[in-house]
Amino acid sequence: MGKETYPTGVENHGGSLRIWFQYNGQRVRENLCVPDTAKNRKVAGELRSSVCFAIKMGSFNYAAQFPQSVNLKRFGVEKKEITVSALAEKWLDLKKMDISANTHHRYCSVVRNMVPRIGGKKLASAVTKEDLLFIRKDLLTGVQVITHSRLQPVKGRTVPTVNFYMTTIGGMFQFAADNGYLDVNPFSSIRPLKKSKAEPDPLTRDEFSRFISACPNRQTRNLWMLAFYTGVRHGELVSLAWEDVDLKAGTLTVRRNLTSRGMFTLPKTDAGTDRVIHLVGPALSALKDQAELTRLGKQHLTEVRLREYGRTTTHPCTFLFCPQLVSPGGVGRHHYAVGTLRSIWEPAMKRAGLRYRKAYQSRHTYACWLLSAGANPAFIASQMGHASAQMVYSVYGAWMPECSASQVEYINQRLKENVPYMPQGARGAG
Repeated sequence: MGKETYPTGVENHGGSLRIWFQYNGQRVRENLCVPDTAKNRKVAGELRSSVCFAIKMGSFNYAAQFPQSVNLKRFGVEKKEITVSALAEKWLDLKKMDISANTHHRYCSVVRNMVPRIGGKKLASAVTKEDLLFIRKDLLTGVQVITHSRLQPVKGRTVPTVNFYMTTIGGMFQFAADNGYLDVNPFSSIRPLKKSKAEPDPLTRDEFSRFISACPNRQTRNLWMLAFYTGVRHGELVSLAWEDVDLKAGTLTVRRNLTSRGMFTLPKTDAGTDRVIHLVGPALSALKDQAELTRLGKQHLTEVRLREYGRTTTHPCTFLFCPQLVSPGGVGRHHYAVGTLRSIWEPAMKRAGLRYRKAYQSRHTYACWLLSAGANPAFIASQMGHASAQMVYSVYGAWMPECSASQVEYINQRLKENVPYMPQGARGAG
């Protein structure tokens, strides 16, 4: 059997492979702890070449490449360490580049809640899975805190909120692991808590009529008519302008979304930047009525943040719904804030004597009504801003009627019109 050949800098040490290279003028060896095979020898040679190149270029990070090496102390290279507070600050600063300002604000809120629980002065590398599981338990069930020398209960958070907290901070610790502060992310083996599926709770036709009748003025009626008959998100609803409306074509283009922090952004949709909504009769009627109130209003140049970091554009906006129109003395902003819709919704629900639902049920009601009427789920998805009909099937499947009989009737009718019957001479043949 011929003598085994090894790439330069690769050698056998007790049956496993190690590499050697020059670092800071000294020859050092690093055991790779892999068996000596032809394939491993090739890989080891490639690793050794990349290490030598990094050393030559001045970019070699000994602690990141060999975090368990005994040579770290020899060269005065210590493993990178960072406190939880410093990690959070660094991570939040870098996240500004690739998430929206609204999402960044939510992350900051999570960090403010979670870092004191974990321990801001604690080293990130010292945080254990056990620590995190106890924190999750406290978040879910609530804890006792001391205020004014008395124990006060703190209400637990919902399962979706707890999962969001854990996922967000898990991303922060993954950043630490990816950059050499941790060997393993302690969140990596923690699964999200199971949560029950939130079912849509749409208004019935009768409830809707009572709700609309309880609205105090024309603008409020038109606003909720448009919400129920287009299914737009509420941030999109308050952002709508007459520049987005084509009454002749019967369409409405969603170009903007207003966040809870009062910033205009591009629409929250996976289906594209702008989406065109084809208006059904009641929505078109509401817009025509609203045109008498605000169509000739003042146009505002509105800054809209783009998805690319730091970039904005300007949209000319004559807003559909203007709070000044219904406020005492005509004071107020020239468009509604997203949070304002709740204060309009709740009094109308009470006046109508309806069981309370959140205002966002206007969007769910639209989807359920259209499905009950037999509309194509793909069409509904495009109108609501979903990338595909899968979301419609999974969320609103219970409102899809069993329509096999009507489908057979429809197919028979189309076949009768377009497909010839069997020729007379072919009957009985064979």
